[in-house]
Amino acid sequence: MKKIILLMAVITGFGMQAQNDTNPGIHVTGEGVVKVAPDKVTIKSQIEHEGQSATSVKSQNDEVVNKVIKYLKSEGIAEKNINTNYINLNKRYNYNDKTYTYVANQAISITLEDISKYESIMKGLLENGLNGINGIEFESSAIKKHKAEARRKAVLNAKEKAEALAKPLGQTVGKAYKISEGSSNNYQPVYGAMRIKGSADEASNQETMAPGEMEISIDVDVSFQLLME
Repeated sequence: MKKIILLMAVITGFGMQAQNDTNPGIHVTGEGVVKVAPDKVTIKSQIEHEGQSATSVKSQNDEVVNKVIKYLKSEGIAEKNINTNYINLNKRYNYNDKTYTYVANQAISITLEDISKYESIMKGLLENGLNGINGIEFESSAIKKHKAEARRKAVLNAKEKAEALAKPLGQTVGKAYKISEGSSNNYQPVYGAMRIKGSADEASNQETMAPGEMEISIDVDVSFQLLME
């Protein structure tokens, strides 16, 4: 008896699925966009030295890295926001004079949770020996909340599109019977790599920034029932 009931339930389920698949429907993609001012910035920095001795350039790099990390901690930057991305020591060949030099470099990502500290922290980094910027990225600490709002807007946009398509045909939009989330993107201002030349004051003046706005977008695919008016 149990087997018969189970078989009937399975058949009924297939029947309902087939009905949903053949029901007149309207399928649209909705987009939700939220623009927010970033409140965090990540500085992707690099410390590099080149010379005739591998030991010497490695020692120079280590000394600057130590100074930079001590400076950041003295400014209240949490240890979790100071991350080493890579450490390299390479031999470089000069084809002109057929000689070798050694290059030591280390990349450090520094996240500032108070974006207003950017200018002063950048100046301090340069004064303590940092000599390269690989990029600057802006972020939002409330990204989950903003994505939820973008998702809500996307669903409402899908319904608006569906109604606009159905109205000229003398039809109305019923309940949604299928919803899936598509792409999700965070477009944020990003500053590219640069080499630091000249004094710390000169370099810091070159690196003034305007965070602008981040754009958070989400797409959803929605299928609605299509009803006669």
